[in-house]
Amino acid sequence: MNNKTVVIGSDHAGFELKERIKEHLKQTGCEVVDEGTGSSDSVDYPDFAAKTVSESLKRNCVGIVICGTGIGASIAANKVKGIRAALCHDGYTAIYSRRHNDANVLALGGRVIGVDLAIQIVDLFLSTKFDGGRHQRRIDKISKLEEK
Repeated sequence: MNNKTVVIGSDHAGFELKERIKEHLKQTGCEVVDEGTGSSDSVDYPDFAAKTVSESLKRNCVGIVICGTGIGASIAANKVKGIRAALCHDGYTAIYSRRHNDANVLALGGRVIGVDLAIQIVDLFLSTKFDGGRHQRRIDKISKLEEK
């Protein structure tokens, strides 16, 4: 997975957090692909989650989806084959979503976590590698569920 490119998208409730994360990522040297939304005007999170994760699959890179709680965006993202979106709310969940679940999309709640914590979560998510081993067997089982 290409960790130098990040595709990010949000609904209106996640717009401000998305903009702050974009700033941070660009400062750290990442290429950032913004799939919207472009304002805090009301929009539907499934539309932006779908666009974001589809583009992240195409580019073989991490995606970040943001809505008010992160719940709706993570549910919508996980409907796309090949996506393992993890809703993270602290450093521990960010690290273990990558180490054990090989999450390829990070979901965040723009109304439930602050900017500093969100940036910490993003940095940990991007810097943590999948452990493989026994965890790969479980990821393979998740992939088989997508075929049903």
